[in-house]
Parts: sequence; structure tokens; C-alpha cells
Amino acid sequence: MMFWIEFLIFLGCIVVGARLKGIGMGAIAGLGLIVFVFLFQMPEGSPPVIVLGMILAVITALAAMEAAGGLDYLISIAEKIMRSKPQSITFIAPLVTYVLIFASGTQHVIYALLPVIAEISRKSGIRPERPMAMSVIAAQQGLIASPISATTVAMVGVLSVSGVSLIQILAVIVPSTFLAVIIGSIAVFKKGKELKDDPEYMMKLTEGKIDAVAEIKPLKGIELNRAKGSTFLFFAAILFVVLLGVFPSLRPTYQTIKEGALITGQIDMGSAIMIIMLAVAGLMMAIFKANAEKTVKGNIMKSGIVAIISILGISWLGSSFFEGNRTLIVESISAAIAGYQWVFGIGLFLLSILLFSQAATVVTLMPIGLAIGIPAPLLIALYPAVNGYFFLPTYGTILAAVSFDQTGTTKIGKYIVNHSFMFPGLVTTIFAIIFALLITYTF
Repeated sequence: MMFWIEFLIFLGCIVVGARLKGIGMGAIAGLGLIVFVFLFQMPEGSPPVIVLGMILAVITALAAMEAAGGLDYLISIAEKIMRSKPQSITFIAPLVTYVLIFASGTQHVIYALLPVIAEISRKSGIRPERPMAMSVIAAQQGLIASPISATTVAMVGVLSVSGVSLIQILAVIVPSTFLAVIIGSIAVFKKGKELKDDPEYMMKLTEGKIDAVAEIKPLKGIELNRAKGSTFLFFAAILFVVLLGVFPSLRPTYQTIKEGALITGQIDMGSAIMIIMLAVAGLMMAIFKANAEKTVKGNIMKSGIVAIISILGISWLGSSFFEGNRTLIVESISAAIAGYQWVFGIGLFLLSILLFSQAATVVTLMPIGLAIGIPAPLLIALYPAVNGYFFLPTYGTILAAVSFDQTGTTKIGKYIVNHSFMFPGLVTTIFAIIFALLITYTF
């Protein structure tokens, strides 16, 4: 009984917060935490500190680039490329996102892409919901396909006792997820009304809640050089992050004394991303004259802060709910799949919704799959099911995408589950599993 009461409170916070919009979800989640921790005496869980730090650092660098004119410069280039076939962003954005996440091993790099995708879509008259929602889903698929992500490392660790290698997992998951992203992009190609026919967007324009898309004034001379420099510097930083992920040996090592023993450590990817992005923001301000005040007041920084507050509250609330019911949740899923091996995929999907993490889902449930006799090939084929946390619109990338889309087309619906990410998420995840099954049992 207490489980269902707590679950209803959890869902209630999401429903009320989504209707309040903006930072409402994060703030209302605080009320849920008050009930969970102070009244029900549940574990407090933990906020995703590293994730929040990475988002803030990336947003700071991107906002500085915006202040230096780099975002306008980038959009002007993209506009020229897409002018002959503007609908291409619905395919290009998810594929670029997939490749970038695959190479970097962390989907939080997407925070640098979302504002650009939103502006390019709007400038081209394309409904931003299509590429924005699909890019978020593509990031999830790219993460489980990445050979350097924590999720894949966890998967290899669990299945290594069955003689499964990294190459075998990648041989199934990389083609299946990549093909699924293409299918998902096709599925959203005509989703929703065209931007010029969307009544909500047109109402916002009429009421002055958002500015009409204006022609970007051509940059010349020093302004153009600063814009180019800030843009190149930002993407050089992203490339450097990717290299650090692909080649971990490039990350600095250090030595420290702990309890009288000399210990050698290495900087993790989260800290590396934060350091690099903050440094890039500093260079933009020092070299390319990105105004500090303009950086803080820009649209990107404002949208980023909204996303951070939302992520802080709802992720913390979800963590507290799971930690307070960990045994019941895991045992219930284990009992449900007994004798029905294919149901294990549903268990992975449901648990990932509660954990907000593919890696945590793998570590928690995959060993149980092995213990009850599910063959390793089937576990690999069901691996994409760990991407189920798009089902409830509470994850950081989802909230960020909603925040960055000023048109309001990328949104959380009245009934919560009727959000922009549900359809592409279900289509992509289902097809990823289908392709993985075909590849696994054919080859």
C-alpha cells in the first residue's frame, strides 16, 4: 500500500510540475521530497551532481559563444546548407547526435546541440519538435552503442562471465541502434502541424511571448572574426572531449596520499567536460570579447537554468523513490519474468523508467537475467530496452529539449505520457530490439 501511495505522489509531482511549466517541475519535486524524506522517512536519494555540473559548464560555454556572435554565425552557415532542402534537419540532427554520443561516451554533449537544432529548425520553418525529440532519443541509442560509455562497460562486465566480448555486443547493438534511429526519423518526418500552421506557435508570436524569426544581420570585420573564433573554439572543445572519451589515456592522471598510501588516480569524463567547457567560456570572454553580462542574460543561459532546476528536483525525487523501494521493485520484476524470458525486456524498460539510467539498469537487472537462465544472446538483443526512461518526461535531456524550443512544439502533454518523445522513443526502441534480435539469431 505504501508503495502505491509513494508512486502516486511521485506521478502527482510530475503532473502538477509539468502543468506549471518552466522551473515548476523542479520546484514541485521539492514538495515531494519533503513528503518522502521528512514524513515517510524514506532515503533521501541523491541529486545527479555530476550531470548538473556538466550541463551548467556546457551551457556557460555555449552562452558565451552566443554572446560573441558565434551562434548567429553557426545558424547562418546551417541555413545556407539547408536552404535547398530544409527538411533534412529531421534526419541530419538525430544522426549527428548519434555519432557524437557514440564517440564521446556521454549523452550530455547533446546540451550543446539542442539550442542549435531548435534555432535552425525555427529559422527554416521546420517544426522543431521533430528533430529535437528524435535527437534526444538518438542520444540514448548512441550511448548504449558507444564502446566507451559506462552503460556498455557495465554490460561487458555482467556478460563476461558467459564469455561475451565487447566486439560481440557492438556487432549487434551498433547496427541495430543506428538503423532504428533512421526508422525513428522517418516516423517523425511529418509529425504534427507545420510550424506556420501551428496555432499555439502563432498565438505566441501574436501575443509577443516569443520574437518573430528575424533575418540574421551579416557579421563583418572584427565581429565576424570574433564569431568565427568562438564557434571554432567551441567545436574544438567538443572534439577534444570526444578524443578524451575514445582515448582514455589522454585524460590526466594524478597521485595522492590516502590513509598513508600513495594512490594513482585519473580524472573522470564528467570532471574533464566541466573543466574544458568552463575554460572555453573563459577564453571566449578573454579573446573573443564575449560580454559576461550578455552571456548571463542570453536565451541559452536562461533556458539552461530552467533545465538545471527541473533536473535537480525531479531526478532527486526519483532517486529517493527508488532507494526507498529498491527491494520491492527488483523482486517484483524478477518474479514477473520467471518462465517468460521475453518479458525480461519489459522489466528492463520499466526499471530504466524509475532509475533514469541505462548503466544502473544493467547493473541491477542483467545479473538477475543470467541467474534465472536467460541466454546471453537474448540479453544482448534486449539490451536496447534499457532506454525506457523517455517514457516519463523527467530526464535531463528531455527537459532541456523542452526548455530550448521557444516555439512550444516540443512539449509535455496534459496527460504527461502524451509528450513529444513518446512516439519516436517507442518506435526507435522497439525497432532497435527487433533489429538486434534479427542480427543475433541470424549471425
